[in-house]
Amino acid sequence: MTEPIIEARAIEKSYPQPDGTRVQVIGLTNLEIEPGKIVALLGASGCGKSTLLRILSGLAEPSSGGLFWHGHPLNGQTPNVAIVFQSFALFPWLTVLENVEAPLEARGVAAVERRKRALRALDTVGLDGFETAYPKELSGGMKQRVGFARALVVEPEVLFMDEPFSALDVLTAENLRGELLELWLNKKIPTSAIFIVTHNIEEAVMLSDRILVLGRNPARIRSDFEVKLPHPRDRKSRRFVELVDFIYKIMTEPDVEHILTQEESGMIAVAPAAGKSRPSKTATYQRLPHARVGGMAGLVELLHDRGGHEDLFRLSEELVMDVEDLLPILEACVLLGFAKLKEGDVDLTPAGAAFADADIQTRKVLFREAALSHVTMLKQIDSILKRKSDHSITDEFFHDILDEHFSEDEVQRQLDTALNWGRYAEIFDYDRESGRLVQSEPGVETANPTPPQS
Repeated sequence: MTEPIIEARAIEKSYPQPDGTRVQVIGLTNLEIEPGKIVALLGASGCGKSTLLRILSGLAEPSSGGLFWHGHPLNGQTPNVAIVFQSFALFPWLTVLENVEAPLEARGVAAVERRKRALRALDTVGLDGFETAYPKELSGGMKQRVGFARALVVEPEVLFMDEPFSALDVLTAENLRGELLELWLNKKIPTSAIFIVTHNIEEAVMLSDRILVLGRNPARIRSDFEVKLPHPRDRKSRRFVELVDFIYKIMTEPDVEHILTQEESGMIAVAPAAGKSRPSKTATYQRLPHARVGGMAGLVELLHDRGGHEDLFRLSEELVMDVEDLLPILEACVLLGFAKLKEGDVDLTPAGAAFADADIQTRKVLFREAALSHVTMLKQIDSILKRKSDHSITDEFFHDILDEHFSEDEVQRQLDTALNWGRYAEIFDYDRESGRLVQSEPGVETANPTPPQS
């Protein structure tokens, strides 16, 4: 068995809260990065992908557990890795060549040597001739090529990539993926392994030799399997489509474990893992998908127009939406009872069909009924407002409740989502200046309302 370059043993990450409790972001996780492979980490937005990358790359320390480099504890040392970020992260006052030289200068490499290595890296990624240009003169794709060159110039044993193509347009991203794969397959880059964080399922299947699918609350590896498809890969082939569909099933059925089997014919077969349904969590607050009402309404209408049934892979392709953008909308529709997800397909429910057929005011009524039936926080808000003598309460009250269960950033996102849904449903009005929620009567306008965002 090949010795892993990086090994995470029972690592866990949690953050302290003001009341002394801790919010766990990464659950107990074991993970190995072996030489000769591209490993893709998939997961929904906010599930902890980037946090896990930062731990594996040595940028952050786990709260418990150990990180090992070639079998030896890291112990605060900096491993031989480099990271390509989503946001390019170039120094605008430096030229392209100086940006690529920067990490070598930080390591104390002599001027002549770092110049030679930087020029070689720029030539590798196709930027020969742009050495004296400044970042403001470059397109998004060229900026990311500079990011690749800057990472490769240090000759990392493991190259980490955090959503490296998500800030680019579709065609540029596709071109850069192809170039990265060409460099890797032809051994033109000085790295032994690549670890890429992405939310794009097709990207993961197109590039990687191994795929990890991360669950959340807290993050845990839900599925870990090899991609046994030869390069070049045809995204229209049956095996490619089946594998993408399998991953959609994993990500849309968080309470069911799946296994991937490979038959002798080489076709991919999918089956749920017997006896491995995830146990119900206790004392965990309901997490709202971060979806706006307008997105939910649009999806329900689209499904209704298509007869109430659609395959998720085909739907995401036609909408040109990554799973990170589509899944929260789907999850919100499922939570409200407007749709059902099963085996990688989405079906509109009778309640969803009624919502699609309704006029504007009737939709508000139907949304209100669904929200008060299925959304814990909105039920709590409605109950409290009805019982208070002035029928109002500060949003800080609910902020404190959420703070017991989520990180600070997630608390605000949860509150914003609940406010968006509740105001659309006319469960309450909200004054952002005073931070107060006031009970409203459906269909009746109140003084100085802050319009909800759809």
